[in-house]
Order: sequence, then structure tokens, then C-alpha cells
Amino acid sequence: MCRDLFPLVRMDRHTATHFGMVGVFPQRRPLCEHDRAVFDEGGCLVVFACAGCGAVITARVARVVLPDHSGQKYGHGLLSGLLEPGTYVVDQGDGRPWKPLEPKPEEDGVRLLTYCISGPLNRIGIAPGDVRGTVFIPERLGGRCCGLDGQYGPNLACARCGCPVATRVDDCGFWQVVWLEPEAVRPVAVDGHVQRVVDWAELPSTPSVDPCGFWSPLWEAAVAVASAHLLAVSGGKRVSVPEGSVAEAFRRAIDSLLRPGPPERHLVLAGPGLSAEIADIALVPRHPQTGEVWSCDAEAVVPLASDVWKYMAFNDDRRLVPAASEWLPSARVIVLP
Repeated sequence: MCRDLFPLVRMDRHTATHFGMVGVFPQRRPLCEHDRAVFDEGGCLVVFACAGCGAVITARVARVVLPDHSGQKYGHGLLSGLLEPGTYVVDQGDGRPWKPLEPKPEEDGVRLLTYCISGPLNRIGIAPGDVRGTVFIPERLGGRCCGLDGQYGPNLACARCGCPVATRVDDCGFWQVVWLEPEAVRPVAVDGHVQRVVDWAELPSTPSVDPCGFWSPLWEAAVAVASAHLLAVSGGKRVSVPEGSVAEAFRRAIDSLLRPGPPERHLVLAGPGLSAEIADIALVPRHPQTGEVWSCDAEAVVPLASDVWKYMAFNDDRRLVPAASEWLPSARVIVLP
């Protein structure tokens, strides 16, 4: 059982009754292998509790895959939520602390000081509406425009004990999310209904162009991640891509970063609903809930976010134009009263 994955201590009866689980909460200490197991356990419903006092600070959530656009900054307007309600993600990051990089002298003698803001390892992202029992930290509510950008570190504290536990990000150009500090919270397994894993055929698609006529930011991020995979598996050899949306998305990177010449490798779309064409590189979907990559017989696979892959595979972006400039003889015009 998922509940057996965590080292636990007793919690108050009211909280246990409210969440319908055994009255337990984890002790505060660095993550051990048992704690980390929750991040790899599929189909487990959890709440997160303050590691200092045991107060529950989230709704029930289930883990999904970290979206490709989680670290993206896009435009200057307010963006929607990064995650669906009732879900959480784990950003493994690189674990580097926030510290100045070594300054480098410029040609005119000016030294440029920049900062590394990768943040902690294994921070946990949830939808802002799934936060419970927290208060803002007034001196950390910095932002550059209409909201919070987290530039001063954790800006949410546990309402019971005052420990900083999370960072809310909702400023212009940022996907709205709350990042829980991994050393400040603990996962606790709870009973409840976990959303079923959606079948490949039922997964939605995302158009390449947003309602304003610009290239979708979700496509920008997903294609950028897939391009890195494509360049890695290419071995530096020229890659041919099929015409259409695949070429529009990947050809520019191929032309810019791979050596010119005749193609030595070939990329094809492969996945549910497509014929099983054998190729040396296959562009396949990655499931948004489980992270499963579609299996095929290609020598190498390039995973792509399933919503982008599905639109790329089954939609034609060509615009329809009138076939005739006049009414056809058989057409009847009905004048409504």
C-alpha cells in the first residue's frame, strides 16, 4: 500500500477524520528512499503536510508528468495555470543553489554579474487552488508587474507554525503555479478516487496556433525539448523530416545545428492510429499522466508531448478557400423574413 511508503507520526484526530486516513504525519528530516518512493508510485493519492508542525497544506493530489513548458516565460500577459486541479508534479532540476555566477569582464571593462536561479532539487508543483492553510509572507511578495514571480524565495508560510513552505508564481508571462519546498513538506498517502489513466486515443490535441494567431507557447516548449532529443539521437548526421507540420517545427533546428549534405537518417511520425512504418528515428507521443513513451521498432525514438504530437499527426493546417466566385446554378438563395 502507498501508505506504507512513508515514515509517519501520529496526527490530531480532527485532521485524520477530515481526510479519511489513518492519523499519521511524517517527521521532519531529509528525504530518504522511502520518502522518495511517493514520487515514483503510480496511482497514489496524497496530501502534503508541513514538515514542521504536521498541518495539511494541500488538497488531495495525484502525480502527473512535469510539462515541458514548466520553466517557460512567455509574453507579457497573464497566463493560465501550469497544472490541472488535483494534480502535482516533481521538478527534479539540477539542485544548484541560488548563487552568483563568476563575473566575466566585457571588452569595454564592464563586469556583468548574473545569477543562477535553478532552485532546490525535487520541488513539488501544484495548482494554486489546491493550496490549504497558508499565509503570505509580506516581505517576499515581489514581482515585476501584476503578480508574484518568486524572486525573493518562498512567499507562503504555514498558517499554523509560520514556516516558509512554498512559492506562489502568478506574475505576467509565468504559468501560474505553487512550488512546495521539498525540505519543508512531507507527502502523506490518503484514500480517495484517483483519476483513471486516459487512453491514447482519448488524449486531447493542442493547435499549433493560439487564438491570437501566434505560435502556441505549448508548441514552442514541446518542440524545443523534442529538438534536443532529436539532435542527440542524430549523432550529428543530417536528418530528413516529413513535409507539413513536422518540417515546420523541426527543419529550422536541423538546418541550423546539423551539418549540411544529403540526409543520412530519417524521422517519421509513429504512434497510436498510424501505420507501423519502420524507420531509424521515430517521433512518438509521451503520455501526460504516466510519462509513458509510445513503444515502436525504430532504432531511436524522440518523445513529444502527446497533445502536440496528436495535432501534428492528424490535423491539416491548410486553410480552405472558395472553389467558385459565383453561386452554383443548383444553389438556392432563401431570403428569411
